[in-house]
Amino acid sequence: MTEIKTDVLIVGGGMGGCAAAMAVTSMGLNAVLTEPTDWLGGQLTSQAVPPDEHPWIETCGRTARYQRFRTGIRDYYRQHYPLNQTARADPLLNPGGGAVSGLCHEPRVALAVIDQMLGFARTSGALRVLLRHEPVGVDTDRDSVRAVTLCDLDTGKDVTVHASCVLDATELGDLLPLAGVEYVTGAESREVTGELHALDGPARPDHVQALTWCFPMGFDPAPKADHVIERPRDYDIWRDYTPQMAPPWSGPLLSWDAIHAVTLKKRTFTLFGDESLNDFSSLWHYRRVISSGLYDHPVRPNEVTLVNWPQNDYLEGSLIDRPPQEVQRHLDNAKQLSLSLMYWMQTGAPRPDGGQGYPGLYLCPEMVGTSDGLAKAPYIRESRRIESVFTVTEQHVGREARQGTPAETFKDTVGVGYYRIDLHPNTGGRNYVDIDSMPYQIPLGALLPVRVDGLIPACKNIGTTHITNGCFRLHPTEWNIGESAGILAAYCVRKRLPPRAVRADAQRLAEYQSLLTNQGVELGWPEQVIHEKSLLAINTRAKVLTPNQPGCNA
Repeated sequence: MTEIKTDVLIVGGGMGGCAAAMAVTSMGLNAVLTEPTDWLGGQLTSQAVPPDEHPWIETCGRTARYQRFRTGIRDYYRQHYPLNQTARADPLLNPGGGAVSGLCHEPRVALAVIDQMLGFARTSGALRVLLRHEPVGVDTDRDSVRAVTLCDLDTGKDVTVHASCVLDATELGDLLPLAGVEYVTGAESREVTGELHALDGPARPDHVQALTWCFPMGFDPAPKADHVIERPRDYDIWRDYTPQMAPPWSGPLLSWDAIHAVTLKKRTFTLFGDESLNDFSSLWHYRRVISSGLYDHPVRPNEVTLVNWPQNDYLEGSLIDRPPQEVQRHLDNAKQLSLSLMYWMQTGAPRPDGGQGYPGLYLCPEMVGTSDGLAKAPYIRESRRIESVFTVTEQHVGREARQGTPAETFKDTVGVGYYRIDLHPNTGGRNYVDIDSMPYQIPLGALLPVRVDGLIPACKNIGTTHITNGCFRLHPTEWNIGESAGILAAYCVRKRLPPRAVRADAQRLAEYQSLLTNQGVELGWPEQVIHEKSLLAINTRAKVLTPNQPGCNA
């Protein structure tokens, strides 16, 4: 067995893990970063989900590193793509022109920029990256984590990494059960949390949000273009499938009809609608990542959109705390659903002209680095969540629960975020919960397990509830959580302190928060944002700032 020693081990190479690695190495410490796929970046890359962001992202409400990442995306397109002059000169370049964000881009571009941002740390030896490694065991000493054993998925051999501090940045909180960390899954009871939108009756640990196996999809406008894929194995099953929801779903899942996330009434989409309406009726425009209008002939490419829609949300089971065979079955079924959606759109989807199917649609395997054209990994919306020193509830951030007053402020803030509380239908049959929240702070107490020392969550596994996970799980917040967790780990290793000791001592907390500020982490929102009544009025580009409009969900 190979053994490695490092200052900080970061298990999980998604957004939180990558941000944590940047933070740790910037403070002069060594780190090991592991990832089960062969791409770093998580949601942005291996899961193929362009950023879902809040309306103020261009000016505030993000860390300095996250903004450098966003600038890096735009610079990459300007330097390497034959954009037309208008697009190249646009300071707020949106490479795909998608409606969900002001920065819709290809997964491979995000991967390139993340690799650039981590490049010097890797070259200097401060950071070692272990791709295709997943955790299989954790060595603990009483209430402390000492080492993590990982399996090399290519060779089958184990490697044990000893570290002074361990960060769990996995998509499902995989280290928590291995380390014996107390955690929560699924939906809590209103009796326990007091949240307006929590479940009536007992908690349901198995009720987690749908996962989605995303994929990029191009369109060939040639009149006789035919890119129809082989009929998927389970197409007949998914063609006739209707989700069993309460309130009821609109009908078959493979349909242009779906449920409006806020009103829970039927709404009808089109594939190619009028994007100027900006009302999400055009699924193509929703997450478009290549916009032909940014290029001139003869180099103008076909357009590509990212399919992360209600029609490929997988609702038939959770991946958390299930036997390996069941997990694999759900993953296979989720892939079959996405492939069936693709085949239905190519062959059976009704068109406005009365015909059926769009055979010019095609998969884009090069864009995601896979042979089947689907993302390398499923988009995971909900993880195990630590039982934390402090838990963020709807009462702290929900607009209705706070009766319109600003979100709770925290003395131990480690960053900020904003998104609607956007819960997709869950595996227990509950339909959307999509309600407004207030611009919020991230409290340090939510990053601290109640008992175990030396393990810090750095992803979607912090101390939120099922409800508040809906606004803490999106891209800028996950990045902020990872970056703040990395700086906390570095501070604790240097001071030889357990993480809980930082929050318990006012001077140490102030020192840590000063480090955050010096690294470009915003600890609070500007007053004009906190008291802004219209979430779109602050930005002159309101038409692209749609993630917080009712009914838009990720």
